[in-house]
Amino acid sequence: MAAAPDTGKRCVIWFGNPGAREKVMLAADGWQVRAVLPQQPAEIGMRDGDVVVGLIDFRTSSDSELERIGRLTAEHRHMPLFALTPADDGHVLHPLLSSCQRQFPHPPDLKDLLRQLQLVGADSPAPVVDDVMATLLGESDVMLAMRATLRKLAPVDLPVLITGETGTGKEVAAHALHRLSPRGSRPFQAVNCGAIPSTLLQSELFGHERGAFTGATSRRQGLFETAHTGTVFLDEIGDLPLDAQTSLLRVLQEGTIERVGSNQPITVDVRILAATHVDLERAVEEGRFRRDLYYRLNVLRLSMPPLRHRQGDIDLLSRHFLNSFRTRHRIRARGYTTQARQAMERFDWPGNVRELLNRVQRAAITADGELITSADLELAGDGTPDAARLGNARSHAERETLLSCLQQSRFNVSACARLMKVSRVTVYRLCRKHQLTLETLR
Repeated sequence: MAAAPDTGKRCVIWFGNPGAREKVMLAADGWQVRAVLPQQPAEIGMRDGDVVVGLIDFRTSSDSELERIGRLTAEHRHMPLFALTPADDGHVLHPLLSSCQRQFPHPPDLKDLLRQLQLVGADSPAPVVDDVMATLLGESDVMLAMRATLRKLAPVDLPVLITGETGTGKEVAAHALHRLSPRGSRPFQAVNCGAIPSTLLQSELFGHERGAFTGATSRRQGLFETAHTGTVFLDEIGDLPLDAQTSLLRVLQEGTIERVGSNQPITVDVRILAATHVDLERAVEEGRFRRDLYYRLNVLRLSMPPLRHRQGDIDLLSRHFLNSFRTRHRIRARGYTTQARQAMERFDWPGNVRELLNRVQRAAITADGELITSADLELAGDGTPDAARLGNARSHAERETLLSCLQQSRFNVSACARLMKVSRVTVYRLCRKHQLTLETLR
């Protein structure tokens, strides 16, 4: 595969000692942070295409240290400089300030700082597509750390295993990994391994030859061939049947596939991203997942945090989802009552971001007033699901429907999923939810 041109790196030379929050926010936005302590010898190295910004921390630097910083920055007069100054009562008067394009008083507005940094690199080819990360909204520490990790993993042409609960945004993260990688302009192919019957999965992934099975009237390319030079995203990899696991292992080890009905190897160049909400280590111990395949996939790992661990992000996301919905639909709702916001903060969100999105959109349609209430969100004031009795009735009906479909399909999960018009993943999840053990039922 032809490598994408190197558009350089974005680096902040921090003259001083940045705080933990400052470092993680810069990293999440795609900036490398290099701390240069004024009392230590240092050199500033740059490559063509790099975007390098100097940030002088006046908050803790002494006059002698500032003098040394001045000599160092004078050697790189083309480097843009920003300044972090103490609080207003500690006003700084120093000649070096005149060299700085912008001053940020303590405590700095980090969002404003990031916006100004983006403007500095606006005339240079951006090493990333900035709107990619906008799909992974969040300002909590865990989300900032996740985005910083994602940016580190994206350029490395190795498999990535994305883990996290259902609804946490694993496919969104996979798209971001692809778009931020050198393969970003190449094909991206995604498949849910639990949503396709096992009898068709091999053909879907690896293609088939004419006459390979009944109904195969022509040769068909599979997912890996159509994604050649790009990225393949295998969602719910834990539901991949063992025979398909063997074929996938061949792709990872040898870079080749074989269409169903053929023994002729075909070379494919793809990066594999895989996601799962199940415990693959446990699946390996139980013999449901190949150990060698697990180690091949688990080279790089990205963990998606659950919504309940994302302090402060629920309010941010709920406002974003409502505003986005308002741009596409004519609705009265324009905000939330205080009780609704409190109920959302207290709710556990088992379905994570996807559940929040669904509840917000449903409430936006059904709300009678301009402010969405906790009742519109189907949440009680204490954050528990509203109408508990109705919920219990629904749960009982759901269990009975599941049992009936399992019995009709003779406890074949794929057949049951087709009857219920859901994925195999959903059938397994419902079995766990209602404490139904397939082995015992069979």
